[in-house]
Amino acid sequence: MPADGSRPGAATHGVGHGAAVTDADPLVPLLAGIVVDVVHFLDTCGDDEVAPDVAVRTAEHAGWVLHNLPPRQRARFLRVLDDLAAAEPDPARRRALESFGFACGLVAEEPS
Repeated sequence: MPADGSRPGAATHGVGHGAAVTDADPLVPLLAGIVVDVVHFLDTCGDDEVAPDVAVRTAEHAGWVLHNLPPRQRARFLRVLDDLAAAEPDPARRRALESFGFACGLVAEEPS
């Protein structure tokens, strides 16, 4: 095993490894959409699907992490959500994407 603790042959790029994820990286909109979908599920699921305290704690943690992003990264995340919403054919998911920034406290005004 190398001195840095990484596994031989393991990818060593990404968060914490010096390689930046670019705006053109297709992983960015995919992950942003997953964050919105998971938080939306947690906000709308029944008590029999996820324990309410777990759902609230998880959704609040996601919002806290996003709120504490550096301003440029937070703005980038919101731009990605805008792009996803503009391209989303499902009205319910489009509304979730459009309202996510306000719902998580990332923007001050609710979208119209």
